[in-house]
Amino acid sequence: MPHLALYNFNNFRMPSQEPANQGFHDRNDVNFAAAEMSEGFVSRSGHPDEPGPKSWGEQVYPRFHVENGDGWAPSTLSLWRDLPALFAFSYAGIHAEALRNARQWFDRQAWPPYVLWWVAEGHVPDWREGVVRLEHLHDHGPSPHAFDFKRPFDPAGSPTTVDQEAVRRCREANERAQALLTDPV
Repeated sequence: MPHLALYNFNNFRMPSQEPANQGFHDRNDVNFAAAEMSEGFVSRSGHPDEPGPKSWGEQVYPRFHVENGDGWAPSTLSLWRDLPALFAFSYAGIHAEALRNARQWFDRQAWPPYVLWWVAEGHVPDWREGVVRLEHLHDHGPSPHAFDFKRPFDPAGSPTTVDQEAVRRCREANERAQALLTDPV
């Protein structure tokens, strides 16, 4: 069964350690924890030289990266069961709250902030593959090779929609799981 790969990327407005970015850093670990306990989550890459999951290859950035003096930019690479599961995590709960604050941390960009694509079960994409897909989406628009939630494709390469009833079920399961993160009784 194929998995849905996600690569996202942004540039901070200012160097990472500036106080203006503290809200992002404060939410980082809880967002990773929320993802890992979400319905349909498969796995994620860690970052080189950081505790957590192993990095899926050398971390590289797309041509949109702007070096701001600290040598990195926020990016993630993960695998999900399907479109509804990733959509439910992305746009509800703990992660949605972080998205509402993104403008205060990240530059508004002319490139897509994320890209989706299908991979064969067992294939683990590396950072370079995510970068190639993001740049392809920017340069050529959505296709089975690289797409977004606005114009998604199914694993066979046909245009599709996100099943909102499945999103609702995933969102409800995620809310129950994420309650443990915010209210550990």
